[in-house]
Amino acid sequence: MAEDDFCYLTTTGRVSGEPHEIEIWYEIDPVAPATVFLLAGGGHGSDWVRNLAHDPSGSLRFGTDPTEQAVRARILDEDDEESERARDLVYAKYHSRGHGDLRDWRARALPVALDTA
Repeated sequence: MAEDDFCYLTTTGRVSGEPHEIEIWYEIDPVAPATVFLLAGGGHGSDWVRNLAHDPSGSLRFGTDPTEQAVRARILDEDDEESERARDLVYAKYHSRGHGDLRDWRARALPVALDTA
């Protein structure tokens, strides 16, 4: 699954209470393989981040696999080792696949960790 380009994260709408699914780039943390890292280009203003700040539970699936995993989100808004690892890993995965110059995105994006249940 780590070779898939996208994962699908479903959050609960903070206003509507309805499920919201997004397609997003990701990478699995090799240090803690039960953790998946995402980067929010819109930072704290991203709708899905705001949903997770309100309710950190969600579900995650990879590629075309219909199997969903329960996750609990942690917004990594501190400049620490885990935040840096998240940025490095997601950047490296997609930069190496020829998605253009992602350095600015890597620097400004808000890292989010999803811990599988």
